[in-house]
Amino acid sequence: MIKANALTRLYGDALAVDKVSFEIGPREIVGLLGHNGAGKTTIMKMITGFLEPSSGEVTVEGHDTVTERATVQKLLGYLPENCPLYPEMSVLEYLEYAASLRGVPEDKKWQRIGFAIEKTKLASVAQKSINQLSRGFRQRLGVAQAVLNEPRLLILDEPTNGLDPSQILEMRSLIRELAETATIVISTHIMQEVQAVCSRVIIINAGKVAMDANLKELQSADRIYVVFNKEMKNLESLLANGGDCKVISYKKSDEQHCYILKPNKLQASDAVPIVTRLLVENGAGIYAIHPVVRDLETIFGEITLGTKPTKNGKGDIEKAEEGEPALYED
Repeated sequence: MIKANALTRLYGDALAVDKVSFEIGPREIVGLLGHNGAGKTTIMKMITGFLEPSSGEVTVEGHDTVTERATVQKLLGYLPENCPLYPEMSVLEYLEYAASLRGVPEDKKWQRIGFAIEKTKLASVAQKSINQLSRGFRQRLGVAQAVLNEPRLLILDEPTNGLDPSQILEMRSLIRELAETATIVISTHIMQEVQAVCSRVIIINAGKVAMDANLKELQSADRIYVVFNKEMKNLESLLANGGDCKVISYKKSDEQHCYILKPNKLQASDAVPIVTRLLVENGAGIYAIHPVVRDLETIFGEITLGTKPTKNGKGDIEKAEEGEPALYED
């Protein structure tokens, strides 16, 4: 669906996007994650054809966004971060106008407007002027205009901006429904939104792709957290003789002794019962033991703080092995 190759954008001498490359397949929901100013919005504008790259190229279904811009824009729906709305229009007037701009056929126009209003829960304000709408309703109207033309590619820049908790849940549900027929790219700096709806995450840091990974694989447990009632000075030798793990971190907290272990070959979930049995048989007083699952916030912090991510999401984050031990928080 989308193929970006060495996508670069300069603003004067400032490098906003630096040789970004990725591919996104049909009906994927991909989160474009990064700090404010990381280059997310610039990348999205180049995908939609609203901004030309300084070098490199991006295609949508094989169509170049520069030389075939009109063709590309017929395929997509776009919610910019600050969606341009006309405050003097009513919601219905605006959607009718947006449908005409997007080339929705006359015989389908009101069907598509009805669909957009229903899916974005705008029926109660359909006759109101846009200047009377709350920020949340304006955001929903922005999403409504983006889906009028049955897009095969939907680009959403901060889609839950200004929504209350119940509206956020409704928006997530709508995104999942739209993904049945469309590829969706969501740009945000809110990690909970990516975790809630996306199957894949592309993290942008200082204009570059810092990580591109399947979210489920990225968050899979690869460490074991274990707490003892006393320091286990012989833990390394025990593990070497039957646990197939190594200690990568230790921390004392009150009267508890906390260790982080890394399995050498097994998955953490498979290694836990083996390690538990080994420790119990050797008289260890275990308070707790379980796999450590990192959340996206932790992963994002590791990347933006300068650890060593890789393209497949298996970045070298074992700082404890490089210097003083530091507890890998669960």
